[in-house]
Parts: sequence; structure tokens; C-alpha cells
Amino acid sequence: MVKSKWVCRKLRNFRAGIEAGISCLKRAYGFGRCTWRGLDHFKTYVWSSVVAYNLALFTRLKPV
Repeated sequence: MVKSKWVCRKLRNFRAGIEAGISCLKRAYGFGRCTWRGLDHFKTYVWSSVVAYNLALFTRLKPV
């Protein structure tokens, strides 16, 4: 679909990064199954999982 190898490589790496993030959410933060009932509880569960993941990710980043 793309003619440039550079663009293809960038898209491949972007997708790999997204899938790595989803995998980490599923393994470490219980994103694979929500045991909370109801839509409002589900939204809260997703929100708290994503915030916890992002906080853990930001703490691992080294200041430049």
C-alpha cells in the first residue's frame, strides 16, 4: 500500500508500539477482563487502568 520503504518501516514500528502498549495493559493492569458491572463502572475501570499505565510509563522515562 505504500511505495516508500521508509514510510513502511515507520508504520510498522508505530503499530508494534501500539500493540506493545495494549499487551502491557492486558498483562499488567488487568485490561483483558473487567469485573466491574455497568457502563459507568467500566469507564472508570478503563480510565484508572490507562492512567496507572501512563504514570508507570512516565516514571520510567529518563529526563533529557
